[in-house]
Amino acid sequence: MPTEKSKTRTKSATIIALLNRGKGASIDEICKATKWQKHSTRAFLTGLRKKGLVIIREQRGDEGTAYRITETPDQNTEAEAS
Repeated sequence: MPTEKSKTRTKSATIIALLNRGKGASIDEICKATKWQKHSTRAFLTGLRKKGLVIIREQRGDEGTAYRITETPDQNTEAEAS
């Protein structure tokens, strides 16, 4: 009986899921999840911004800086239509 293979999550999807969490994600958390270096992670965040996602940077107290998605391109389109 064939078993259904689970889809592997892409690194892009992993990062977006981390950024969509209520507390967001730090550069270190993203690096750990993707095994990327910090400069690669920052470049990816820049690419997401160029695609229309609104990513904010905020302080998490003693934990450092966190990044979080506040708007997606779909939300931008809906706001412009109203």
